[in-house]
Amino acid sequence: MTYDRDLAQRIRIALASVPDVDTRLMFGGIAFMVGGHMACGVIGQDLMLRLGSEATQRALQEPHVRVMDFTGRPSRGMVYVGAEGTGDPSNLQRWIDAATAFVATLPPRRSS
Repeated sequence: MTYDRDLAQRIRIALASVPDVDTRLMFGGIAFMVGGHMACGVIGQDLMLRLGSEATQRALQEPHVRVMDFTGRPSRGMVYVGAEGTGDPSNLQRWIDAATAFVATLPPRRSS
């Protein structure tokens, strides 16, 4: 599966001031890891976000947002935002900030 490389580059720019960011090819797209935790990514044309259960419920009330169901089953605490919801740079930044804020609440990842 291919992913929107322009959106991925815009995410890189949005994450420029965030420490400990890494990328991994996952789910047929690209995932952005913050502190070892997946925060966001791109699958096809969609922005993928890890927001946690509470923020996911709020996000689902917004236009262009749907539950992440990559395997056909909903992924808890994760959503897709369609391309229409990521075109505006300030809107994209808002989504990225929400995902990085959530992963900042998670316990540190242990090194293997």
